[in-house]
Amino acid sequence: MQPGSIVCCRHREWVVLPADSEEGVVLRPLTGTPEDAIHIHRQLMNLVGGTLPFERIEPAFFPLPCADRVADAAAAHLLWQAARLILREGATPFRSLGRISIRPRTYQFVPLLMALRLDPVRLFIADDVGVGKTIEALLIARELLDRGEIRRFCVLCPPYLCEQWARELAEKFHLEPVVIRSGTVGQLERQTPLGQSLYEYFLVQVASIDFVKTERNRPQFLQFCPELVIADEVHGAAAASSGRAQQERHALLRAIAQAPNRHLILLTATPHSGIPEAFRSLLGLLRPEFEAWDFQDLTESQRLELARHFVQRTRRDIKETWQETACFPSREAEDETYDLSPRYRELFERTYAFCAELVRTGQQMEQRRRRVRYWGALALLRCVMSSPAAALAALANRGAGSREEEAEEAEESFSRWVFESAEERTDDELPLPALEAADQTLPDSDRRRLRELARLAGQLRGVDQDTKLARAIELVKRLLKESFHPILWCRYVATAEYLADHLRQHLGSATQVACVTGRMGDEEREAKIAEMAVDQPRVLVATDCLSEGINLQEKLTAVIHYDLPWNPNRLEQREGRVDRYGQRAPRVKVIRFFGRDNPVDGVVLKVLLDKAREIRRTLGTHVPVPEASESV
Repeated sequence: MQPGSIVCCRHREWVVLPADSEEGVVLRPLTGTPEDAIHIHRQLMNLVGGTLPFERIEPAFFPLPCADRVADAAAAHLLWQAARLILREGATPFRSLGRISIRPRTYQFVPLLMALRLDPVRLFIADDVGVGKTIEALLIARELLDRGEIRRFCVLCPPYLCEQWARELAEKFHLEPVVIRSGTVGQLERQTPLGQSLYEYFLVQVASIDFVKTERNRPQFLQFCPELVIADEVHGAAAASSGRAQQERHALLRAIAQAPNRHLILLTATPHSGIPEAFRSLLGLLRPEFEAWDFQDLTESQRLELARHFVQRTRRDIKETWQETACFPSREAEDETYDLSPRYRELFERTYAFCAELVRTGQQMEQRRRRVRYWGALALLRCVMSSPAAALAALANRGAGSREEEAEEAEESFSRWVFESAEERTDDELPLPALEAADQTLPDSDRRRLRELARLAGQLRGVDQDTKLARAIELVKRLLKESFHPILWCRYVATAEYLADHLRQHLGSATQVACVTGRMGDEEREAKIAEMAVDQPRVLVATDCLSEGINLQEKLTAVIHYDLPWNPNRLEQREGRVDRYGQRAPRVKVIRFFGRDNPVDGVVLKVLLDKAREIRRTLGTHVPVPEASESV
């Protein structure tokens, strides 16, 4: 009992006063004479305190409200908040909720409940983009920590997401993580006691998976691996037929999963890229037998067993099943089209004729050189139909510095320059390696034809000849008039910079136009976005360097796919940067933009639709892609 506090005893209220010595306390009644005071010896109080009336727990009560004791609204709100927090911390079955600074939604407890029924925890969380997988995974980690089931854990993620994970851990879960990657490891090793590994010493780690997977760092990490590992963007660690980096990530996770008692949580919003083997390789990390199952023909017992380890909810599921109607904005999707100008169609037709001849004449060549020509033709077509700027750069800037043998050795990696990868961060530079490799196989007459095409592409810059650009500016003006703030997604840096320059010219100084590409570092990208003032109209032009990890819901409310991606998962990743948990706007606009008479877009739509159907057959989830109209 502290001096000045009030206690209740025998239906009387007593004030606690300091005694003359530290041997006890004095209780004096609030109503009565000083002679009624009681002196209590501290040792006696400690011995029999539980039996003394004023030490017993008694029901508390509040007097009924009356007109003489009306408090203001702030005091009533404070009382309500205090009562709610006390109940949350005292009546919940979870030990972690009193140590976090967020209020999780009901649906976000599902993975936690699933995890507490598994030993060890082996869980694959594949909820929609923007639903809150970070919160769901860290609720599990915080609960296991507070229960004493783990002492250390590590988040493995792509390097550009390390800082974001560290902020989430510190601000929302009151943990003190260290970031482990090439730029920080030296400082962390100096803080580590002699004879210990930093993976053993630091209790909460956020590590770059690309740093840990290397031959130099992997053995030490596996030797001192924490009891729990959370792997984010795990679609980039699926087993792949090609791609050394992806295979190394998968080998690292497979080695982590081999420890029978290790807890492992896998996170991705895009678990299935349309390739069944890659999807099964991820599930095999949870339990080896999952990798051999046919997921289009599961038995009932297999479905039940898989359901213990795999959770996937779309926004629609959450709205309909969990009645979380206020979590997400409504997404309004539109398909908008444009028609090629006569000069642009001429460029396409002449480029297509050149590419078709390139592939046809290459049929007589050795197989590897034939493949080089195939990838070069695809790369050239994609650049030409992205923008005049990308076309000009691709046609005019083909270097002659690489030897043909070196180019042919890299043929397996050409696909990443043409297609958006579902597994890795997309490179947004022009596909010059593929173009240069094909260039080595061309006679001088074909190179002269390419220079002629470059001159034609240079004449198409601007709204007069580039109808794709003109139509996009029209759409942006319409969205701004409707109070939306759009992001326009482009495939290549050259296209993004070209589009941003023309938007600045046509929108005027009153509208902020920012451009973010892969040529910027992570900090510079974040600074560019942070500079956009929320009290002014704003437009962001970006490449797929932003389509994973960076949250844009605070600044942007609409999406335009200026270049359709060639991967259906990339569509959802782009849109999920804006349409996600925490978006304050009641609705988000999404525009899938393509040419009605653009044959390349027609092929892209077919690819998207085919892959989306494969994903739907396996997972039962709908991948939003544009409707392929008969005109396309």
